[in-house]
Amino acid sequence: MNHDKPLGQALREQGVSRRGFLKFCATTASLMALPPSMVPAIAKALESARRPSVIWLSFQECTGCTESLTRSHAPTLEGLIFDNISLDYHHTLQAASGDAAEAAREAAMEENKGKYLLVVDGSIPLGNPGYSTIAGISNLEMLKEVAEHAAAIIAVGTCAAYGGLPHAKPNPTGAVSVEEIIKDKPIVNVPGCPPIPVVITGVLAHFLTFGKLPELDHLRRPLAFYGNNIHDRCYRRPFYDKGLFANTFDDEGARKGWCLFKLGCKGPVTYNACATIKWNDGTSFPIEAGHGCLGCSEPNFWDMGGFYNALSESTMDLSRTAAVGIAVGAAAGAASGLLNRRKKSKAEAAHETVTVKDLQREEKS
Repeated sequence: MNHDKPLGQALREQGVSRRGFLKFCATTASLMALPPSMVPAIAKALESARRPSVIWLSFQECTGCTESLTRSHAPTLEGLIFDNISLDYHHTLQAASGDAAEAAREAAMEENKGKYLLVVDGSIPLGNPGYSTIAGISNLEMLKEVAEHAAAIIAVGTCAAYGGLPHAKPNPTGAVSVEEIIKDKPIVNVPGCPPIPVVITGVLAHFLTFGKLPELDHLRRPLAFYGNNIHDRCYRRPFYDKGLFANTFDDEGARKGWCLFKLGCKGPVTYNACATIKWNDGTSFPIEAGHGCLGCSEPNFWDMGGFYNALSESTMDLSRTAAVGIAVGAAAGAASGLLNRRKKSKAEAAHETVTVKDLQREEKS
C-alpha cells in the first residue's frame, strides 16, 4: 500500500501523455461543472496529489454499484482514477480473502488514520445484526469502526444513500442509510440503482483536487450531477411539450419515440445526470432505450407508487391537443420547483408526493 507516489508520476509510468492528462483534467472540470479556467489548477493539484487510501464496504446490496463501476472504457475518468488510488479493501474486487482481507482493512485504517476515504454501498440492517455480517462482524459494527477515522464518506448507490430496496416496505431487516447512523463525518450521497460510474469517480477527482467534497444539495448529492431533473434534459421533452405521448410500449407513439410520461416516467421529479452523461461510455440511458425513468436516485423510489403509473392523477386527456401538453409540461416544471422550494428535512422529503392540487396551487402562485 504505497501512497507516496504522486498521481502525475503514476500516470506517466502508465504511458499517459501530458496531452492525455490535460484532456482528463478538462473532462473532470466539465463533469464537475467547473469553468475551463480551472483546468490548470486541477492539473497542478492532481499531478502532486498522493494516492489516497480508499476502503470500500459493501453491506446489504446486489453488487450492482461495483458492476457499474467496472463497466469502464479505457482511458476514462473511471480507469485513471481507480488505477491511481489505493483501493485497499473491497471484498468483491480484492485478491485477498478471509483473515488476509481483514488484515488489509485494519492495516489501511491504521496507516492512514484520519486520511482515508470510506466508500459504502448497501444499506445497514438494524433489525438483527446477524442479517448481514462480514468476517463475523455486523454491518453496523464495521461501519462505525471504519467511519471513526475516515476523512470523508461516499455513500454509493441508493441503498447506502437512502436505504434503497432493502428499506422498501415492510423493511424486514430494519435497513437504514449511512447518514442515519454516522452523524459526525462529511458524507456525500451518490444515489442511483446503480449510480453512473463517472459520478462516483468525479466525486473522488474533486476530493483529490480540492481536498474537500463538492457542493451538495439538500439530500447531500453533488449538485454538478444532481442539480437538474432528467425531464428538463431529456431528448423527448419536445414531444411532451407538444402533447405527444406513448400510451403503450408498442403503439405508434412508442415507435416514434414520443414522451413516456403517461407510462409512468418519473423524469420530472428525478434529479440525475442520466440524460446528459448517459451509460456505457455515453451510449444510451433507460429513456433512450424505450423505458421510462423509475426515479431510482430519489428517496423511497420503490414505494412511491407504481413504476407505470403517471405522476399526475388528473383525468384530463394529456394527448388530446398540443396546448394541453404544454400546460402539463409547465405544471411538471412547477412541481419540481415546488419540491426544491419546500426545503423539507430528509425524512419529509422521502415521503413527498406531487398531486394535482399541488400543481394547481403552484401554477396560481
